[in-house]
Amino acid sequence: MKLFEIIPILEELAPLAYAEDFDNVGLLVGDQKETIHGILVCHDALENVIEEAILKKCNLVVCFHPILFSGLKKITGKNYVERAIIKAIKNDIAIYAIHTALDNHQQGVNKIFCDALGLKNTKILIPKENYIKKLITYTVPENATTLRNALFEAGAGKIGNYEDCSFNSQGIGTYLGNENSNPEIGTRFEFVENTEIKIEVTFEKHLELKILKALFKNHIYEEVAYEIYALTNKHQNIGLGMIGEFENATNETDFLSLVKEKMQCGGIRHSIFTNKKIKKVAVLGGSGSFAIKAALQAGADAFLTSDLKYHQFYEAEGKLLLADIGHFESERYTKNYIVDYLKEKITNFAVVLSEENTNPVQYF
Repeated sequence: MKLFEIIPILEELAPLAYAEDFDNVGLLVGDQKETIHGILVCHDALENVIEEAILKKCNLVVCFHPILFSGLKKITGKNYVERAIIKAIKNDIAIYAIHTALDNHQQGVNKIFCDALGLKNTKILIPKENYIKKLITYTVPENATTLRNALFEAGAGKIGNYEDCSFNSQGIGTYLGNENSNPEIGTRFEFVENTEIKIEVTFEKHLELKILKALFKNHIYEEVAYEIYALTNKHQNIGLGMIGEFENATNETDFLSLVKEKMQCGGIRHSIFTNKKIKKVAVLGGSGSFAIKAALQAGADAFLTSDLKYHQFYEAEGKLLLADIGHFESERYTKNYIVDYLKEKITNFAVVLSEENTNPVQYF
């Protein structure tokens, strides 16, 4: 397969539009026209991982963390990032990063985290804001069903657990065409009053071009009247972190023992015990100190994340158990999930799980 054929498969797994603004996701290194013979999936695309890809004849490395995060002005091999990039380029190996595009996905990093712990009834902890738009358009009744179905097919009309959602109302539309017009109904210079259906649908903002293409292709009018609005609604199925519940509550010691076992932690730093049972648990893979307040507001008994600083443990306020389980550990099973997804989608060459442990934190 050509690399440009694989990229849409990766974007289906983790749409780039889901990524945070600060992130650097997608194709970082490589020519989209390159023929791919094998894919190596890893957590971090370090130099030893690139060497593993060479050994295993994989010329595409799909990594969770982007090896290129901030800008490079020189590539001289003076640090681990530059050395990895140089080795990849010299050996014609492409690098594609997923990171927060999968963090924000409903089935992504934090769902994997929850599943590993056995949490049920999961939902997004911090829903994404300013991500929903609304389309309003007008057409004749005879065209309404065809047009509406085309918009649904393009991705409009999805709200939570429901699809094909729209609001339709009937009214009277008017127009008068000039000498350059070619009206579908009526003639030039004729004032037309016609029964029309007003169709309203919402959509995720990254689908706008696709939605408009469907609108223009399936609308019968020469000039299509439409409006698009940005909504302030939160998107309940896209966002950072997740919260779920255990079937049975447990004490704090047993809870941390379970977390240590399931996430294979070298150690867990935690706040002072609250002496409450743990049933409702919030998680956020990677650095999640910014979500402590959200975990408290959601009524979590515990919040699992990583990279917490000294004073941030005070923010638990004795109301929840705050635990830093390690950055790598909190995202441990993400690469396995990516491998399983790609093996299902791509069957004509090898998709390989990296055997390199790229966790830079060691425990004594």
